Amino acid sequence: MAVTDRPYQELHRQAADEAARRYQDSAAERERVEGRLAAGVRFPDSPDALSVRADRILDRGGLSPSAVVADIHREAMDTPDANERIIDLSNELQAWSFLPRGVRAGATVARITLRRDGRELPHGTGFLVSPRLMMTNHHVLPDESLARRCFAEFNAQVTADNLPDTVVRTELDPGAFFAADRRLDFALVAVAPTLDGPPPGEIFGWNRLSVQIGKLVLGEKVNIIGHPSGRLKEIALRDNAVLVRLDDFVHYTTDTEPGNSGSPVFNDQWEVVALHHSGVPKKDDQGRVLRKDGRPWQQGDGDDAIDWVANEGVRISSILKHLAGLDLDPARRALLTEMGPDTGLGQAMSTAPAPGAQPQGTTAVPGVTIPSVPEAATTAPTTGGERPRTGLRARATAFGGRRHLVFLHGRDQQDNYPDELRRTWTAGLNRGLTLATLPPLDPEDVWFPFYGTRLHALVSGRESTAGPIGLDQVSAAAAAEAFAAQSPTGSYERLLYEAAARAGMPQNGPATTEGFGAGLIGVLHRPLSWLAAKSDLDEWTIATFLRDVDLYLGDGAVRQAVLDSVMETMPASGELVLVTHSLGTVVGMDLLTRLPESLDPVLLVTAGSPLGLDGVNERLLTRGPHQPPRVRDWVNVWCPTDTVAIGCPLEDERWGKLTQLAVPNGRERAHKMDEYLGHPGPAREIRGVLRG
Repeated sequence: MAVTDRPYQELHRQAADEAARRYQDSAAERERVEGRLAAGVRFPDSPDALSVRADRILDRGGLSPSAVVADIHREAMDTPDANERIIDLSNELQAWSFLPRGVRAGATVARITLRRDGRELPHGTGFLVSPRLMMTNHHVLPDESLARRCFAEFNAQVTADNLPDTVVRTELDPGAFFAADRRLDFALVAVAPTLDGPPPGEIFGWNRLSVQIGKLVLGEKVNIIGHPSGRLKEIALRDNAVLVRLDDFVHYTTDTEPGNSGSPVFNDQWEVVALHHSGVPKKDDQGRVLRKDGRPWQQGDGDDAIDWVANEGVRISSILKHLAGLDLDPARRALLTEMGPDTGLGQAMSTAPAPGAQPQGTTAVPGVTIPSVPEAATTAPTTGGERPRTGLRARATAFGGRRHLVFLHGRDQQDNYPDELRRTWTAGLNRGLTLATLPPLDPEDVWFPFYGTRLHALVSGRESTAGPIGLDQVSAAAAAEAFAAQSPTGSYERLLYEAAARAGMPQNGPATTEGFGAGLIGVLHRPLSWLAAKSDLDEWTIATFLRDVDLYLGDGAVRQAVLDSVMETMPASGELVLVTHSLGTVVGMDLLTRLPESLDPVLLVTAGSPLGLDGVNERLLTRGPHQPPRVRDWVNVWCPTDTVAIGCPLEDERWGKLTQLAVPNGRERAHKMDEYLGHPGPAREIRGVLRG
């Protein structure tokens, strides 16, 4: 960053001092990581972190599937070793697309230049995070006043022929949007379109930020694109590694210079993982910053004389959490939602503080008002005009505004209206509350994300390749054959057989093809018939349910679309009571890995869940039986005649501590969610947490 005015120079110095303090405080952890790296451990992170990272790499196309198959299956590997190898391969074997994707990411990066005393001085780096919003550091743009004196320069770089590119200038527009925080050292500012042109993001592209975990592990490489010392755009690749991951910050060894303030820190899939904000200066025992020659640094020596020992970036998830806590007017909120569903900001204003109150953990931002929000604005309309088939938000006043009850439905809901489903589920819960002598709830106090339409569209798209499958056209066994052939990972048949085996089907009984020839139809008819005979569900329901579970778990695009759809209607902060059903229990387990840190899951309820099947739990984002991330209490309710709940109770000790409730659901209603909620046991657990 160019030194321009003493106040901004002091902000830069404060950021460096605080980074140095955090670097010193984390010395023990850094030494542990460096020791394990020196001992040959490629990624000295937790097994869960490695598992989620490997899964994200594969889901996001960060590695060629053929490369994985060729390497992983060359020798026997257990799951932890395979996860490490996938991450390592993603660093070693970059597809050709790594380069053009890097070019695309680099196009979003601009030099921020300051007008001062008739001169134009390079001031820092920024990058687009939506069509109209740019992110940089607070110490680069601490307030609206300075932002009005700055402009962004895109294409401030050389071409492939090492010739100067054509620079495109755009003005910053802090009047439209400006938010900043000194502790997290970030600023977010609107960028005006070019004269008579589209928003800058439509020209140069923009980075899709994500609250999801799994974007980075300790020891992994990161890449930075920026304008060091105000020069034309440069990139730092490969000679770097993540050393320490703190709650809000991350330390890495990438070579950068002060002008990189405000640069995006990318992983190898070109996802932004952090906002670069400061180097970490080396200090002596007296706390003095040292020069490269070992002597104490003094004012006037210049930042390039400092002995920088590491770099620090602000975690993107922490910035998104802060933004979610801001209470903005509708126009500014609309600008935030353009950042996309992965940010978790689309429904961030779930509750409003008292008029004039400042959200906890935020600072006053010039130009941003904090109005109270009308209660009606928090609930989707259910009368008049076309009834919506989209997620429904709860009233801001529900349960004191800090606790949130969220219902997460299962499959085959595409023809239902969310408002009717919410009323039906709440009616079931109120029946259970009445039996437990507890007061009932209002349906409008419940959040109801809705992904049924989106899932159905994805499933229908799959079926269209081989023609639609209908009960009036083929048998359930024939449909199961088609489902097995279309299985993204070939796991459909395994799911069906595992469910039947857990339901007691003999493994050495009569020939599986008896009466059906030797084809796959006969093979799958036996487990379907067994499950139908042992439960309250018909063969067709069983076959299609397992098809949807297999499709969600096996196709990364389907999983991403479903989770994105759910995240569009989720609270952003407070305490969460998440009540899930059927396929929704699987979606819910994955969803827990994506929640913002400001949302505290105090209770998880899983009802009619297939999580007990190894073919299901092994393919969760956090693979295998495990205690759900961050959940304080977990209640699993199941019915012995519900085929979907085969594998319950969840007896594997790796599931951790949970409450198991077996309930006798009514005949032909074994899998109905309102039936599950109508028992006093689960109703009492839910209401007890909501009452605090």
